[in-house]
Amino acid sequence: MDSPIENYWEARLGRLREELESNNFEVYSAADGAEAKRIVQKEIIPTTGANRISWGGSKTATDMGLIRALKADTSLEFLDPFEKEISLEDSLERRRQAFLVDLFITGTNALTETGLLVNLDRTGNRVAAITFGPKVVVILVGRNKIVSDLDEAFFRVKDYAAPLVAMRINAKTPCVKTSFCEDCISPERVCSAWGIVEKSYPKGRIKVVLINQSLGF
Repeated sequence: MDSPIENYWEARLGRLREELESNNFEVYSAADGAEAKRIVQKEIIPTTGANRISWGGSKTATDMGLIRALKADTSLEFLDPFEKEISLEDSLERRRQAFLVDLFITGTNALTETGLLVNLDRTGNRVAAITFGPKVVVILVGRNKIVSDLDEAFFRVKDYAAPLVAMRINAKTPCVKTSFCEDCISPERVCSAWGIVEKSYPKGRIKVVLINQSLGF
């Protein structure tokens, strides 16, 4: 076999796509971040007719240049709760407004082989929006987010993704120094609200873009 790694991921992502579709998610497949960006801009947004868009602070979406592109698109109204110049009060208000947008973009902390989305938030705006509110939700998933089951998902989130998020925002939490979850009581703790989504309701409301590339935390 000439390309065992490529064949491995194609087979694994293909099987995962079937699991997600059986859970009523609408699924797209992308070879890399650039293709995922094109799918969102050229396929998902036009098909849904979305005009007002917001996001959950996804590093995957940022790294693939999607957020920058959507902000530059004058035909869209992009609500950014994470704009650096605004106050915390304004940021929280925009997160509330984001529940009423046409389309909400985010990543996921983990995706199980059986097609469950697992996420952990500080404020809860992301897990809440995935569950209910925005008309359409787009989940961008790099292949590094795939885990076997819920136990592995919880471990990945608490002992890998959460410490990295804390480091990214310079939070004053023990995990920033140790790299492990210490189940802290810090005022700046980034772990507050869990969300596990087993099915998309209504069918197809949540659209998952599987990306055959490691992206995000």
